[in-house]
Amino acid sequence: MALALYRKYRPKKFSELIGQETNVEILKNAAAGNRLGHGYLFYGSRGTGKTTTARLIAKLLNCEKRHSDVAFARIGEPCNECRSCKEIDSNTSFDVIEIDAASNRGIDEIRNIKESIQTAPVGGKYKVYIIDEAHMLTGAAFNALLKTLEEPPAHAVLVLATTEYEKLPATITSRVQRFLFKKLPKTKIMEKLSAIARAEKIEIEPAALELVAAAGEGSLRDAESLLDQIASFNSKIDLATAERLTGRVGLKKVEEFASLVIKNDLKGALDYLAALNEEGHNLVQLAKDLIHYLRKVLSLKLNPGLEKIFHSELTSDEIVKLKKLSMEADVQKTVRLIKSFIRAYSEMRYSPFAMVPLEVCLAENLG
Repeated sequence: MALALYRKYRPKKFSELIGQETNVEILKNAAAGNRLGHGYLFYGSRGTGKTTTARLIAKLLNCEKRHSDVAFARIGEPCNECRSCKEIDSNTSFDVIEIDAASNRGIDEIRNIKESIQTAPVGGKYKVYIIDEAHMLTGAAFNALLKTLEEPPAHAVLVLATTEYEKLPATITSRVQRFLFKKLPKTKIMEKLSAIARAEKIEIEPAALELVAAAGEGSLRDAESLLDQIASFNSKIDLATAERLTGRVGLKKVEEFASLVIKNDLKGALDYLAALNEEGHNLVQLAKDLIHYLRKVLSLKLNPGLEKIFHSELTSDEIVKLKKLSMEADVQKTVRLIKSFIRAYSEMRYSPFAMVPLEVCLAENLG
């Protein structure tokens, strides 16, 4: 069985971790100064590198070369060559224990951790417990974890990872070092996907690759999984093929649709919507993409200085088109449009007639 791309190309050192530069710098400096903590909390969107970073910390703590070579230890990276590093990479290390709190959320599971954490590491110097989806733990489980999290044995480190920080009790978050993992910019995801496509000899057009990156919505893992899926297509993957396989509309189509809406062209917008529907595109996703695009138009209209921020999400050509559209847009009308499309999007998600709320929205605002 082929290894999934997101597992095959998982970062093996901090320098390969993209989009989290601040976190990487802090952790590398802590490792270089031998100041790694006993408890961490990584929180943020899915597929942004939380579990990967937890494993990198485990490698840093147990890397044999770092313990024997003082000069190498100052680099703040694992060697990826020693027995311990290789075992962690292959998920065969007995000193790295990963727990899915979504399915092991009760007090009994935490009691098992409290008992096993007291035993010495098997092969390395540290035992590292990675508790994924930590927000799923029960109240009793959190209470049972408190003392262990505050004062773990000298040979133990606990790393909690969650996508829902607000569900964690303050008593837990106050006992750990907290790191926010941001959504990745589309440009960063495209760079990584492009490198993977070259390595895997996947023939894919830049526009199609951009669509895959955008479909990840800030999650590198989601984008890599999607690339893995469409890589099974035998011939070269163009934009039309990527749209058909993902059910998502490319940015160019969203731009054209937004242009018709901003220009108050009701007939053109309805015709364009009908054509997209005929091609089998996901209209719910189209509405979502349109809302995001119009939000950018409005933001750029109100504050042209935001252009530098959008460069992480859009290409130079896309920025030019966005600026042109923002100059044509009316602020009050665009605000009304965004509100109407948000309402239509909410209705479309639960309606058997996904196209109707969108058509009504266009008729109300462009008629």
